[in-house]
Amino acid sequence: MLLLVTDQKGVKHELEALDGWRAMEVMRDWGLNIKAECGGACACATCHVFVDPTWVDRLVPALSEEEAMLDTVADTQDNSRLSCQIIMSDALDGLKLTLAPSAAK
Repeated sequence: MLLLVTDQKGVKHELEALDGWRAMEVMRDWGLNIKAECGGACACATCHVFVDPTWVDRLVPALSEEEAMLDTVADTQDNSRLSCQIIMSDALDGLKLTLAPSAAK
């Protein structure tokens, strides 16, 4: 399946993703500019992404822990999510994300 990511410089990437992997893991393993300091524990907001509006309603809603972490970031938008909380599946094939400035290494 594909994960379509726009990085902080506006460069578009088509990444092969595996079922069950976190979007954060996919982006990190492909070498994109993402800190991902806590490794997916929802204990930081360094994997902050903006979800393409056409995909927002297809994701599992954010839990309170994720919302609390997003509250610590200055550049959030209505479509902000932590990519460590997005689990790739066939239903998300073609998911479009943009790396937030706050996620840069």
